Amino acid sequence: MDEIINKVANSSLEVFDLEDYYPKGIRTTIDISQWLIEGLLLKEKDFREDLKNHDWSRYQGHYVAIECSTDAIIPAWAAILVTIQLVPFAKKIINGSLEDLEGSLYEELLSKIDYSTYKGKSMIIKGCSRMPVPMRAYVLAANYLQPFAKSIMYGEACSAVPLYKESKK
Repeated sequence: MDEIINKVANSSLEVFDLEDYYPKGIRTTIDISQWLIEGLLLKEKDFREDLKNHDWSRYQGHYVAIECSTDAIIPAWAAILVTIQLVPFAKKIINGSLEDLEGSLYEELLSKIDYSTYKGKSMIIKGCSRMPVPMRAYVLAANYLQPFAKSIMYGEACSAVPLYKESKK
């Protein structure tokens, strides 16, 4: 009987798993529409009073996305004023959705990695994850890896999709 050999385990492929870089912490969305009249109209005096009376300490250590879920046209200073209230408590604050927040977190983290350790290596950007890794993170990873990697694939080692192969010089 022939021995079964795990070629994937014995290969020189290196897995780049974005989940390894996933920052732990609570993600929160703050919807500005909660402080608008009927979710549409910002009355400055009432808005400022509502923000003053809000318990901002409950966002201690959170990653926060500020958005408005209605079609209200709100002045730019409204999100900035919410940000000012959050700064003493939140780890990170962005204007946008939770997906925008995840993308921003990955952009910050991926920019700090020394990719030269992947010089001349065959890479797989792992595709399946349990965490909400945004597409933006995969694009950033490919962008950072390409100048160093010999090849880049996406997915799992057993069924990877080839994306890039260094040209022979």
